Amino acid sequence: MDRVAKLASQKAVVIFSKSSCGMCHAIKRLFYELGVGPAIYELDEDSKGKEIEWCLKRLGCNPFVPAVFIGGNFVGSTNTIMTLHLNGSLKKMLRDAGALWL
Repeated sequence: MDRVAKLASQKAVVIFSKSSCGMCHAIKRLFYELGVGPAIYELDEDSKGKEIEWCLKRLGCNPFVPAVFIGGNFVGSTNTIMTLHLNGSLKKMLRDAGALWL
């Protein structure tokens, strides 16, 4: 759990992902299109990926990828992020975390 918390707090936006996951790709693209450069951890390319997956599951991530952290706090997966984006809340969260300046 400590490793996930440490990684999640190293940048304003952190995404835990798998390189073969279509939803992960969509979420990463959304953040890039918003002008955000998130830290991305591809769990299938990380030697401790399985350990991180277990921690994400314990945090309540279901499915466990993509898992998006903003400002060091777990926000959610695809459905939550897309809902926040569509209702306009995501940009405010990103500005508050220092990931967007506009």
